Amino acid sequence: VRSRPPRLWGLESPSHWPEFMSEHLPALRAAGWQVEMPVDFRHLVVDVDSWEAEIGEDAGGWFNLDMGIVVDGLRLPLAPLLYDLFRNDARWLDTAQLNKLPDQAPVILTTPTGIRLRVQAGRIKPLALTLIDLFDAPPGHGPLRLSRLDAPRLARLAEMRRWRFAGVEAVAKLAHSLQHGAGIQPVAPPAGFALTLRPYQLEGLAWLQYLREHGLAGILADDMGLGKTAQTLAHLLLEKEAGRLDRPCLVVLPTSLIFNWKREAERFAPGLKVLSLHGKERAERFAAIPEHDVILTTYPLLWRDEALLAKQEYHLLILDEAQTVKNAASKAAQAVRRLSTRHRLCLTGTPLENHLGELWAQFDFLLPGFLGEAKGFTKTWRTPIEKHGNGVRRDLLAARVRPFILRRRKEDVAKELPAKTLIVRTVELQGGQRDLYEAVRSAMDEKIREAIADKGFARSHIVILDALLKLRQVCCDPRLVKLAGAAKVKERAKLDQLMDMLPELVDEGRRVLVFSQFTSMLALIEEELLARKLSYVKLTGDTQDREGVIRRFQDEGVPIFLISLKAGGVGLNLTAADTVIHYDPWWNPAVENQATDRAHRIGQKKKVFVYKLVVAGSIEEKIIALQDKKAELAAGVLSEDAGALSKFGEADIRALLAPLPMGKG
Repeated sequence: VRSRPPRLWGLESPSHWPEFMSEHLPALRAAGWQVEMPVDFRHLVVDVDSWEAEIGEDAGGWFNLDMGIVVDGLRLPLAPLLYDLFRNDARWLDTAQLNKLPDQAPVILTTPTGIRLRVQAGRIKPLALTLIDLFDAPPGHGPLRLSRLDAPRLARLAEMRRWRFAGVEAVAKLAHSLQHGAGIQPVAPPAGFALTLRPYQLEGLAWLQYLREHGLAGILADDMGLGKTAQTLAHLLLEKEAGRLDRPCLVVLPTSLIFNWKREAERFAPGLKVLSLHGKERAERFAAIPEHDVILTTYPLLWRDEALLAKQEYHLLILDEAQTVKNAASKAAQAVRRLSTRHRLCLTGTPLENHLGELWAQFDFLLPGFLGEAKGFTKTWRTPIEKHGNGVRRDLLAARVRPFILRRRKEDVAKELPAKTLIVRTVELQGGQRDLYEAVRSAMDEKIREAIADKGFARSHIVILDALLKLRQVCCDPRLVKLAGAAKVKERAKLDQLMDMLPELVDEGRRVLVFSQFTSMLALIEEELLARKLSYVKLTGDTQDREGVIRRFQDEGVPIFLISLKAGGVGLNLTAADTVIHYDPWWNPAVENQATDRAHRIGQKKKVFVYKLVVAGSIEEKIIALQDKKAELAAGVLSEDAGALSKFGEADIRALLAPLPMGKG
């Protein structure tokens, strides 16, 4: 303290005020000094006397969280103070920075009247990590509202020390059950089930029973090939044997899975009466719905037949390959939301393929309102996570959805599954094919740049996708490209590579699946197989006798199966195969993995070899690099070890359209 005019003293620097107010001022008061100051004195910092919270439950099944602090005997709502703090200090949005912030670090909260409150960071960190999404808009002075399905995060708050919590009993039991699976008791498989379930499948059955018992819904998201259909059939049969199946169950699935569901129900659960509503003659079968246990329909037919299906109330509504309804605005997605059912279930090996909106669409069907409306979800979760890499939001979203997703990986639960070996076969474009690639690339690069300059990146997607398509077609075979000069190109590097491989593989006794996204490419491969007199079968969206084609490959020894990725990438059980060839890669690794899992699944007794045919230096190599980025987005929400999140933007486009490296012409 330095001298001022008589009877007036001051501090050497304004920076000394916090120390003076927190340490010396209390000492002066203790010594008998009378201290007076205006309530708006800018250096006045007040300590909080106590922290209070009360949890209540309203009639709609929502929890109300009322948080407050007591200062000099006056209770103040805490939520508005936290809103200002979180909005103005970016540290509270970053998990890494929060973890580095000491619990004892001082934090200043400012009341609407200007009073500055001194609190420790440790008081607020749990609130940021569990409730940050509730502060996107000014919360007002009323309680915060949370879904009953958010009981686990309320329970975590109730565990905070030095808080006085009231009403926590309302959430503790539900939270414990949701978060830890408490109360999930082992169940015996149904007596009439003709398949011995593995231990992890019995756990899946118990989980499905638990969801039904507690009126919850969820996603069975096991890896492809781990038997989601079998677990679900066991669940349905158990419901019937227990006398709970007083209404039919409706299963909505891709057309390609109709045969598989019927066959597995006949083999494993013959006690279930299954009705397939597929084909032109289906109209006369609707009257028989009440007489059956399981009704099968497809996504394309669902909205067309909605009026007839809606006449029946269902015990359980199941979406198989539920990522099919990732577009919540599609007719099928809207139709499933309007059907009346007691329980809901999603089956998918890839609950998140491209973006978080797909996960929202599935939860909006399963647990309406849990993740809010689509617009609010984008603002609260998608944009912060996908565009800004917000780790706090990512971890919180993962924690919220985790109780409702059961996901097991092959390597974790099916150790007996033979090893899968991935081999990338790289080929170089030569001569006219290389020239064609460069000509198309250069022209499309210029076209895209003009489109982006004119309309912006977001409105140039059609031009971009057309460019990527043409370059991929050149890599596959010049004849796929609808350009006058393309038909004259004689070089077909990748097709030559494939036709070098197939005769040798067949001679070795291998059974081969060849996947392509282009049915026109499969037709060109078919011509080569006919010329070489190699036996094969083919499955595309135009195939009428799917069952016959599958039987010829599985049971009659045909060595080569040509499959379009869209028609046969999911739902087929092709364990006779021991070799998978991806003729053309795609940016979404989940799609390729699903196709590979037609062979690499439970029931496979041989080692599986997976070949990717890739043109060196081309768009295809860049696509494989992008696959890792897409996988990270899924991992960030579906697994506990969240990786970095990334997005697809202009820099990726520039990389995809880079020239071929110098090589032989």
